[in-house]
Amino acid sequence: MINDPIIRLDLHGMRQDEALKVIDRTLAAVGPAVYRVELIHGFHRGTSLQSMILDRCRYDERVRRIIPGENRGITVLVLKEFY
Repeated sequence: MINDPIIRLDLHGMRQDEALKVIDRTLAAVGPAVYRVELIHGFHRGTSLQSMILDRCRYDERVRRIIPGENRGITVLVLKEFY
């Protein structure tokens, strides 16, 4: 079980199906202390990973919302709100 509050996954160089498997395995393994998963996908070589993340993860019941990260190459999955 993963219990870091923020998990960072580097998806650079992965195909969409590979990245989706990594994301799904991570979401299945998160513990109660995890409130965000930062997906580092990059943007210089296109946005296919980012598009896949937005399309697939928006319907995942474990994800409350999806927000942009600190730069265009990061997408954040919010699992719990942190105040």
